[in-house]
Amino acid sequence: MRLMENPLTPEVLADPVALTRALVDIESVSRHEKAIADCVEQVLRGVPHLTTYRHGNTVMARTDLGRAQRVVLAGHLDTVPINNNVPATVRGDLMYGCGTSDMKSGVAYALHLAVTLPEPRYDVTYFFYEAEEIESTYNGLFLVSEAYPDWLSADFALLLEPTHGIVEAGCQGTLRATVATSGVRAHSARSWYGVNAIHAAVDVLRRLEAYEARRTTIEGCEYREGMNAVRIEGGVAGNVVPDRCVVEVNFRFAPDRTPEQAEAHVREVFAGFEVTITDLAAGALPGLEAAPAQEFLAAVGTAPIGKLGWTDVARFAALGTPALNFGPGDPNLAHHPDEHVEIGKIRDGAAVLRRWLSVA
Repeated sequence: MRLMENPLTPEVLADPVALTRALVDIESVSRHEKAIADCVEQVLRGVPHLTTYRHGNTVMARTDLGRAQRVVLAGHLDTVPINNNVPATVRGDLMYGCGTSDMKSGVAYALHLAVTLPEPRYDVTYFFYEAEEIESTYNGLFLVSEAYPDWLSADFALLLEPTHGIVEAGCQGTLRATVATSGVRAHSARSWYGVNAIHAAVDVLRRLEAYEARRTTIEGCEYREGMNAVRIEGGVAGNVVPDRCVVEVNFRFAPDRTPEQAEAHVREVFAGFEVTITDLAAGALPGLEAAPAQEFLAAVGTAPIGKLGWTDVARFAALGTPALNFGPGDPNLAHHPDEHVEIGKIRDGAAVLRRWLSVA
């Protein structure tokens, strides 16, 4: 796409609904965000009150007004693969299309405010980043944290993930592990000479079936944990008693557990089995005490709830920056072929953010 064809015109940028639709119409499946990043960068470099930088296909713009505090508004530019749902369509008060919920409507908030709010009450850093939907090694926030960690410095961060207009505080941690059983191979016609590893996995599944998920309340927000089998692999051939079976387990844990505590808990649950941790990411505490967070909650006017899932707020929490999730999309529609967003939610959320960021 040539820059002269940029669909993010001043008229579109002035309206977060029109801007959402324009962003959806720029296809940006993970690892293919160059076109949308080019458009966003061109817009931001033309805004006199912003200083703009780019790293890969992540674009960052910031005000430098000498305010006492700095906040971050962040949204990812990528989507999951399209499913005959681009370009966007509008039916009544609903806008359909890939990324409408997750999370181009949230990106529209940040881009709209970046262009139209020259003197916010805080200094603001706007992040439009790549590759959130795939492996974390490609994630734009991760890459920036490695190359330019000072870009992430702030007193508070708002991640514009879909929350259906509700403030979701912090996030769960996530752990993936394999739990393996072993046996002895034998011909299935003479199975008594062997030990069936798949049969031995029954005890792993029984422990999961009997597992009682913990619930805990942190800063008034409830988090419910969960541990589930998500994949089973085993078998050699149709006439062989298998000597190995592997159950993959996903543990979603409340943010008051450290990753080390989460790992110890999983190993305790599966004591006696071979346990290998394959992925582990810390959660994020609610982060409701920071002054900008309190002022944001006042602007929203409803109580926050705990985030059930992992989001990039954890990256900010690891840097000591409290962060919340807030966006117009319904998280239950993310990645769905019928993905859509309520137009009224876009307008309401944009008004909340403008009210929060406007000079008192």
